[in-house]
Amino acid sequence: MERTESTQDTTAFNMPDWMQIQFADQKREFNKRPTKIGRRSLSRSISQSSTDSYSSDSSDDETSPRDKQQKNSKGSSDFCVKNIKQAEFGRREIEIAEQEMPALMALRKRAQGEKPLAGAKIVGCTHITAQTAVLIETLGALGAQCRWAACNIYSTLNEVAAALAESGVPVFSWKGESEDDFWWCIDRCVNVEGWQPNMILDDGGDLTHWIYKKYPNMFKKIKGIVEESVTGVHRLYQLSKAGKLCVPAMNVNDSVTKQKFDNLYCCRESILDGLKRTTDMMFGGKQVVVCGYGEVGKGCCAALKAMGSIVYVTEIDPICALQACMDGFRLVKLNEVIRQVDIVITCTGNKNVVTREHLDRMKNGCIVCNMGHSNTEIDVASLRTPELTWERVRSQVDHVIWPDGKRIVLLAEGRLLNLSCSTVPTFVLSITATTQALALIELYNAPEGRYKQDVYLLPKKMDEYVASLHLPTFDAHLTELSDEQAKYLGLNKNGPFKPNYYRY
Repeated sequence: MERTESTQDTTAFNMPDWMQIQFADQKREFNKRPTKIGRRSLSRSISQSSTDSYSSDSSDDETSPRDKQQKNSKGSSDFCVKNIKQAEFGRREIEIAEQEMPALMALRKRAQGEKPLAGAKIVGCTHITAQTAVLIETLGALGAQCRWAACNIYSTLNEVAAALAESGVPVFSWKGESEDDFWWCIDRCVNVEGWQPNMILDDGGDLTHWIYKKYPNMFKKIKGIVEESVTGVHRLYQLSKAGKLCVPAMNVNDSVTKQKFDNLYCCRESILDGLKRTTDMMFGGKQVVVCGYGEVGKGCCAALKAMGSIVYVTEIDPICALQACMDGFRLVKLNEVIRQVDIVITCTGNKNVVTREHLDRMKNGCIVCNMGHSNTEIDVASLRTPELTWERVRSQVDHVIWPDGKRIVLLAEGRLLNLSCSTVPTFVLSITATTQALALIELYNAPEGRYKQDVYLLPKKMDEYVASLHLPTFDAHLTELSDEQAKYLGLNKNGPFKPNYYRY
């Protein structure tokens, strides 16, 4: 399917003073580590994370958070989380994440004096994890008021949500929400008397869609939207193409820092973590089919190949297909290998990639999971029929059993595997979170007329800035162009170094 993308010029972006960070200063700043986290609290946080965060909730706490009356220490009840008493543990998780998010912390330190988001009222819908909490608290430090819900019913870390609520952030989310809970939480974020959001930070487009459909007058007053997923971006382009997008939006998903780092490197590490935690399987010699060879698919394939798996790839795009072939993977149609593979992984952003027909033909014990944002890639609804039996194995792991005894292993009910069943590398999320923060700052402070009612890519200068903030962590030293070299290439010595059409 061909997608029409905006090619609006964003070269008018001017770097404010607080973005002028000297490289040497960065390194000294990043090498500092918080001293208040003792060894005891650190080890306790890590050990409990593997049990408390990802196991099913205790039987003595089955009451829905919607039915609880909870207040934080300041007496506020403007939140809905699983258990506000978990806040202290969540705070430790956030402190650990801060150590691995150097650029975001540097941005917080450098810009909080200027308060570039003063007056911003941001409503957000993302995964609620320790890394997202660092982003939310950074936005607050830069002057914004925030209200937050989760974009996935399984990815919320309850203790982190509690820590945010305790700190005064109105957050509405808990792990294991129902579909009704999911939309209720979003509405509680948005529908507040006397509070009109003027910025949206979305992951998947559900929040944007909800405001657009249910609160059209509120939507018209939004100053800008920042979207980070391929699903949400696709929905924005659809609105734009239909002439219904009445606010400017920033496509963070297709920024270089998101595509090449979060989508690729994050998934390269987290796919193995998610599969191992849920199934305890060994990857060597296993036959795996990965549906989609975009950046997410590339990361998944690279990780599984390195572990000794036999990897097949399905693709609709001949360019991505050729890349898969050149990388040593066999390109197939799903029907050709569905009977023999041990694992099926979807990462296309599409719908009905794995249908009931495919599921019926799978071998006994086949593991089925999704690494795309949306839960539409696997036709899970077709499995909820009387002749099939569902058997819960552990949290986020189900056996679906056919009448003849054949069973498949379905992970996270077809939702995003890594954030539903495991964790993701904090450092990579620092790159994405910094990009999101800068996109919000840019849209909020842009003079009238710079951005029209369309979807824009992040200015190249911002992408390069985000990357430069993370280099000191690796003790990396950039080469600088001489005046003669810069003139020869026709570049500014300080960037941007590549044109917008350049493919990294």
